Amino acid sequence: MNMLKKLLALFGLKWNPFSPELPTEALLATPKIENFCWRIEHALVPMGGFSLVHSAPGLGKSKALHILSNRLRSRGEVVVGEMEHPQSNIADFYREMGDLYNVPLKPHNRWGGFKALRECWKAHIDTTLIRPILLIDEAQEMTHAVMSELRLLSSTRFDSRIILAVVLAGDDRLLKRLADEELLPLGSRLRVRLSLEPASRDELMALLKHLMTSAGAPKLMTPELMAMLADHSVGNPRILTQLSEELLIAGAQRECTQLDEKLYLEVFDPVRAVKAVPAKSGHRSTRGGR
Repeated sequence: MNMLKKLLALFGLKWNPFSPELPTEALLATPKIENFCWRIEHALVPMGGFSLVHSAPGLGKSKALHILSNRLRSRGEVVVGEMEHPQSNIADFYREMGDLYNVPLKPHNRWGGFKALRECWKAHIDTTLIRPILLIDEAQEMTHAVMSELRLLSSTRFDSRIILAVVLAGDDRLLKRLADEELLPLGSRLRVRLSLEPASRDELMALLKHLMTSAGAPKLMTPELMAMLADHSVGNPRILTQLSEELLIAGAQRECTQLDEKLYLEVFDPVRAVKAVPAKSGHRSTRGGR
């Protein structure tokens, strides 16, 4: 039995609650993300324009895009494009856009691609009255040229008709990029913003509880361990889940019935764990309590 099957069976899990690859129902939409998604659905998609998600690494930008994408795709009339190669040059940018929106393009004919994409989007708006949307994660990797091309591509009639909705997500380098003089015309068009800050202790514990409950094992960790993990994750959900997954694997190796603070000490602070075990006659503690 491989490790994944072993830990799922041992703890009664439907999936690994701390894996980056979570099913839709395991994603936690905080009130801040709920508000952002509502504004995208009811303002940006109907009217078009640019939106921005930004934060330091590990605070949930990609998860916010994942939640947004699922919400939009559940509305059958919304055409959602998800860019996978933001660092493309202009030619590859058009190749990917043609693939995302099912428009046959010839990258060497830049004007032809520009015109064909805009005609496709305008036809969709005429039929559904809503804009197609493009989601771009790691947008700080985009070149100035591609960002400017996207801005020009997304509007017609002297910038009076917006024909595409765009959500840019990136770390704080993206904010600096958008403040550059060359990109000020794009930065000035940001209509909806989501800035993700480090999570509080209570928010991290709520995330842990949600992840474990959705995976079918709400008692996977003791409350004391949850508090310990929240205190040592410096407000970063990615660090929280990485620590938790390491403990999950260690617990499966030891065939624990529940993850607790003793296991945390054995894995992350073995010297302290040894000191916490009272010395007994005829018994010598080993490193890590094993």
